[in-house]
Amino acid sequence: MTLYVGLGNPGSAYAMHRHNIGWRVIDHLVSDLGARNISKASFQGELYRLGNLFFLKPTTYMNLSGTSVQAVTNFFKIDTEDVVVIHDDIDLPFGAIRFKQGGGHGGHNGLRSIDEHITRDYNRIRLGVGKPEYKSQVADYVLHDFSPDETPHLSEIITHASEAALALSGRALNDVRSHFSRKGIDPLPPSN
Repeated sequence: MTLYVGLGNPGSAYAMHRHNIGWRVIDHLVSDLGARNISKASFQGELYRLGNLFFLKPTTYMNLSGTSVQAVTNFFKIDTEDVVVIHDDIDLPFGAIRFKQGGGHGGHNGLRSIDEHITRDYNRIRLGVGKPEYKSQVADYVLHDFSPDETPHLSEIITHASEAALALSGRALNDVRSHFSRKGIDPLPPSN
């Protein structure tokens, strides 16, 4: 069994924010695969299933994501090593995709919450969203929509991340890393 967790915040006001790119990958996977909704109030999130694959969008708000992840992993007896968390990462340039197992949360409150609830031994798909000029601007930056220059690239990034996520259910992390890692994308239009 594999549990894919996309991090984000519930509500239409947050839908296009940088912080919600994990949710958008889950939406793409669920739609593409035709996974069925098996949500229950006790899961504290939207949960979809296709065979042994589970897709979760915690609806607890980012800072409490771990409560939803823990509820689902406990209910279905999913090992922490079989959890794949898909999230925004300001330490990577826009469009970069990296893979990691364990490690620190890097100040990401969704990861911090998951670490507290199921330990750090899960896999991560880190989606680069770039970073603001000043550290004091981080909260505002991730809680805003992607820029008009970035937006045209999102569909391709989400599709690539979805393919990488599915590959993780049957391949070793290092193999997926070598095939699916990407450098960032320069979203600025070329100057003439």
